[in-house]
Amino acid sequence: MSEERSKLELPSWLNQIAVFDTETTGLNLKESRIITAALHVINSDGEVLPQGKDWVLNPGIPIPEESSKVHGFYDKDVANAQDATSGVSEIVSAIQELFSQGIPVVAYNASYDFTILHYEALRHGVQPVKFGAVIDPLVIDKTVDKYRKGKRTLVSVAERYGVPLLNAHTAADDAIAAGHVGYAILRYYLALDKPVAPFPNSLHELHELQVKWADEIEDSYAAWRRQDMPNYRPAFGWPVKTLD
Repeated sequence: MSEERSKLELPSWLNQIAVFDTETTGLNLKESRIITAALHVINSDGEVLPQGKDWVLNPGIPIPEESSKVHGFYDKDVANAQDATSGVSEIVSAIQELFSQGIPVVAYNASYDFTILHYEALRHGVQPVKFGAVIDPLVIDKTVDKYRKGKRTLVSVAERYGVPLLNAHTAADDAIAAGHVGYAILRYYLALDKPVAPFPNSLHELHELQVKWADEIEDSYAAWRRQDMPNYRPAFGWPVKTLD
């Protein structure tokens, strides 16, 4: 991304964003458990602000080997970690507090982290998050730069936008990188001569655009999957997917 574009001034309602990421026991959105989570706040200059927290939780179930190889946490590492019930409660409360302050929460592939957090909350008797504005760099990137070839992983998109990501698959580094990527993509969107939609005028408008775009992305993916899986059923819903 050009240096000129990187200096574009975003609206004041994007002066601060929170960044959120989890590492979990697996990919099943209903059954996977949170092992680590990070919630931090950065400003539009990319500076990490003092408020923020990281969690390491005992998920209460064995961690599959294949998951441990991704994020580096094994059963022995979480044996004496914070219990999941209190940890999930703290995570939900911290996110809720940011929303109450009008601060949007950025999560790359938000429907993964927030759907898992939703079902974790239900599992532990915690009131699920009542959402404010969420920003998902993956949804925005797939929409405003739809025809770009290549992968859309956080690592790949961070490289495309010139964002350093030194420790991929650690919650704090992934969260902060997602925030930097989010700002970069929003500046890219702001600079487009012919965007897919006018740049939004508020956090609410940005959130609602992503609700629409996420469903369009899922619908397109489902059509592709049905070429070899005729019975494939899409899972709509953003930032929390509606599951059977």
